[in-house]
Amino acid sequence: MTASRLIPAMAAALLVVSIPVAAAAKKTDAKTGEPKVDNFKGLSFRGIGPAMISGRVTDIAVDPRNNAIRYVTVASGNAWKTVNAGTTWTPIFDDQGSYSIGCVTLDPKNPLTVWLGTGENNSQRSVAYGDGVYRSMDGGVSWENLGLKNSEHIAKILIDPRDSNRVLVAAQGPLWAPGGDRGLYETLDSGKTWKSILTVDENTGVNDVVRDPRNPDVLYAATYQRRRHIWTLIDGGPGSGIWKTVDGGATWKKLENGLPKEDMGRIGLAIAPSKPDVVYAIVEAANKAGGFFRSTDQGGLWEKRSSYVAGSPQYYNEIFVDPKLETRVYSMDTWMQVTEDAGKTFHKVGEVFKHVDNHVLWIDPADTDHLLAGCDGGLYESYDRGATWAWFENLPLAQFYKLGIDDALPFYNVYGGTQDNNTVGGPKQTSTVHGIVNADWFITVGGDGFQTAVDPKDPNIVYSESQNGVLSRYDRRTGEAIDIQPQPGAGDPPLRWNWDAPLIVSPHAHTRLYFAAQRVFRSDDRGDTWKPVSGDLTRQTDRNKLKVMGRVYSVDAVAKNASTSYYGNIVALSESPKREGLLAAGTDDGLIQISEDGGSAWRSIGTFPGVPDQSYVSRVVFSRHDAGTIYATFDNHKKGDFKPYVFRTADRGRSWKSITGDLPERGTAHTIIQDHVDAKLLFVGTEFGLFFTQDEGGSWHALRGGFPTIAVRDLEIQRGENDLVVSTFGRGFYILDDYTPLRTAADKVEQAE
Repeated sequence: MTASRLIPAMAAALLVVSIPVAAAAKKTDAKTGEPKVDNFKGLSFRGIGPAMISGRVTDIAVDPRNNAIRYVTVASGNAWKTVNAGTTWTPIFDDQGSYSIGCVTLDPKNPLTVWLGTGENNSQRSVAYGDGVYRSMDGGVSWENLGLKNSEHIAKILIDPRDSNRVLVAAQGPLWAPGGDRGLYETLDSGKTWKSILTVDENTGVNDVVRDPRNPDVLYAATYQRRRHIWTLIDGGPGSGIWKTVDGGATWKKLENGLPKEDMGRIGLAIAPSKPDVVYAIVEAANKAGGFFRSTDQGGLWEKRSSYVAGSPQYYNEIFVDPKLETRVYSMDTWMQVTEDAGKTFHKVGEVFKHVDNHVLWIDPADTDHLLAGCDGGLYESYDRGATWAWFENLPLAQFYKLGIDDALPFYNVYGGTQDNNTVGGPKQTSTVHGIVNADWFITVGGDGFQTAVDPKDPNIVYSESQNGVLSRYDRRTGEAIDIQPQPGAGDPPLRWNWDAPLIVSPHAHTRLYFAAQRVFRSDDRGDTWKPVSGDLTRQTDRNKLKVMGRVYSVDAVAKNASTSYYGNIVALSESPKREGLLAAGTDDGLIQISEDGGSAWRSIGTFPGVPDQSYVSRVVFSRHDAGTIYATFDNHKKGDFKPYVFRTADRGRSWKSITGDLPERGTAHTIIQDHVDAKLLFVGTEFGLFFTQDEGGSWHALRGGFPTIAVRDLEIQRGENDLVVSTFGRGFYILDDYTPLRTAADKVEQAE
């Protein structure tokens, strides 16, 4: 059982209290074959938040007997429960096999039975994946995985109100590869066995399913064809459509009368509870054929009410009908929309003091002015149908990409850039009895945030980055932020910035910066002026000539390349602390480039033993101890390959050796860092946790003390205090204070009591 922690709304300071996590199962030592003993779980991390930006909420379930009992699931932050309407929250899924949750459903016969579908049900660039369906019989205290582990993204779960053993699961299936568990699945024995009752093809899953409240055997399902890779998104195809069954799924009819003839993409469905003959669909489609549709005869004929579709359907396109008024429908969108006339017109609900990017809405069936909204900024509540909102500022769900630290005294600061929630900074600790509270955090730049770097000699100078290479120099003394993004020269091609462009401060000159698009730029005056120190270091591949789902798509494919970084850019950057001008750059198309003369000449490496061709270079880092040694991690998950790839070269990239060792096969390696004292002590952040090795990859050990199942995107070492600082994608920052015990040989620790 996971021991829980309560996080009070008024005292977010208690975020510094670690969450005890149940010890993971023993695994086998790669050398001896004997079971490994987790003797490192006593080294406990401190979660320091922040909660002042929260994070992406995907679903909400409210106990129908007591609406103060609520469950909230998070795109990449596990699942949470409150029994007091949000005054305090308890994480209830921290020690399971996934951290990304798509949906949550309570058994209408017994609300203590909770079903979770893992894997975020969106198709964004930052989406995480899951490992199937889970069920709790005790209100979230304990969990059991019930299968469909290859579904990866589960959109919805329906429980038959007549029979709790009969459950339907809408599985979108893998986003980055064909096959898997995709379609509409049914169990008649509470998850012991599953049967697919609606399957289209290897690229199409089920995105939504709704049930007629008068007859549970009448169901409508939306199928959804899509594929994302590093270089593109195709968000639709002939597999997408709307289907109906009147016999509980034994037979299905595809509904087409009045719906778009073009390829469709993501479709959201809703039945009007007060008038169930009325069915709504919000439809993404090619060539602007989509829109908002209504059927008043249970799907027989559809009428296009308007051309309104969510601004980014692969991220939104979910709709909710007012339980008492069939003409009022809410649409999840960047700005939440509502129609009062069954879709003819839409207007904003009202979000003057509310975060945008909405994903789910709960409407109180007893009081339809009472709303709970889940968005990229967490959870909000309204009692006046959206005129005003109250925000729950006690959910630490920040999705950090990168982090930076300084050497400030008496307490150093931790900075990081987040998905959708700015770049923020805050102290390692404070001298007050309350610890770190939300008020201790501050914003350095808006937008989506990424790498932060701090001048090592002046902690008031903070470099912060938002999406697509927008770089700012922020002065904490004055609050001034200056745009310092490099620009192309006259006659140069446009710069291709990654969504998460790499930035470093040179270890040899505190005013020198390196920043990269498809080429590397250098500044010696803190970004006031820049000069390129490389040409285009990528393969320069035309992404529009690459195959997706077996063929090359034309420009009019559904949402082609939408919400996707430019392809062919630098995504990892490092300079050797042992030798000035020795640079390494990694690209999104699988190259590592080395320069030994400050960028005048570059040597390209494109193949690595055992690494799939053109795998994304997630990190490249020079050793702190030897100028010839470089560490690299590769990320191939956007081709459906979730293995970690961790490598080392001792000859400046001329030959490479895998040090992946016995890292779990499921869990992409995102980042690596080396201890500044012990050259053989390395830390790796993966999709499902944090690991260290004391023999350069011969054997890896998990660090689980106070640490949830979560993606670790970046690591820093505060060398003055020997602290390991961790940025997670969904649970904010964690710190392992004074990790010097890890410099003790692991075998000696394991032999000890």
